[in-house]
Amino acid sequence: MRKLNRLLICIAVLVCAVGVSAAADGKLMHCFYFTAVEGATDADWQAFYKATDALPGKIPGLLSVWYGKVSRPMSVFMPAPETRKQLKPDMTKITGEFNRVVRQHGVCMEFKDEVALKAYAPNPAHKEWEAIYGKVRQYGTTTFDILPAK
Repeated sequence: MRKLNRLLICIAVLVCAVGVSAAADGKLMHCFYFTAVEGATDADWQAFYKATDALPGKIPGLLSVWYGKVSRPMSVFMPAPETRKQLKPDMTKITGEFNRVVRQHGVCMEFKDEVALKAYAPNPAHKEWEAIYGKVRQYGTTTFDILPAK
């Protein structure tokens, strides 16, 4: 049991060191949550997995991808059109009608640097992937980028 605990501690330290190393060398993560299409078939999902796995070989500077269901789905509250009209950039509170959207899936992509991330969206391989991705997700995502520590 002690050997197993030591092994797990060594693995944890190694994982942390790799994460710090990645941040130090300029790499960044581009991540997004999405809401699945209820009618997506198993074939649609299999095509999405295959196309997503292939992206690092097709897009320069895209090093790796991860995807799957998120452990804790994320609720996003979207203002209805009339509520949206009331929004101002400096507002912190608003009253009105909102729709709740639940994001149950996520994708993270590790890029070599910010230049590679900027070149990703216009790349033809990304456009092809979006057509396949569009069959398993509802329009709209919650996206964030984790930049390297400076």
